Amino acid sequence: MENMDIMNYVVNNTSYMIAILGVLMIVMYLLIINLYYNLNYMKKRYKKMMTGVDDGANLERMLLGHIDETRSVAQENEKLKAENKRIDDLLKRALTRVSVVRFRAFEDMGSDLSYSVALLDSHNNGVVMSSIFGREDSRSYVKPIENGTSTYQLTAEEEQALREAMSK
Repeated sequence: MENMDIMNYVVNNTSYMIAILGVLMIVMYLLIINLYYNLNYMKKRYKKMMTGVDDGANLERMLLGHIDETRSVAQENEKLKAENKRIDDLLKRALTRVSVVRFRAFEDMGSDLSYSVALLDSHNNGVVMSSIFGREDSRSYVKPIENGTSTYQLTAEEEQALREAMSK
């Protein structure tokens, strides 16, 4: 009896079932059209992405090449950082602070022929050189500087040159 009921239901509602199947078919056609447009869009993007790739080469090989290149650039950057640090350390010990003070050592001399020169590194270590010119002779002095001070007595001109150099 159940088979008969199902048969009667199908025969009585055939038009509704055909309508439902028609609607499903239209939905399926719309899905197929949507998939067709999406596929074409993807093909265009794929072609655009693959332009510039040589014949026989694939995208994976190209990407691996770029990854290797990026790694080599990173290694080169590390080498440059190390070299930069080495140069920085070297510059800290280089004479980078210089000051010159010219003065007249003797009242009877006509111009500022005498001078004091302070030569310091970034830690205020270095020397102060002085040269005093007179009518008969000339004398030169060098005094070591450590941390901005000297173990020797400095003249006023040497002190001025040292202060000016340390302020740079």
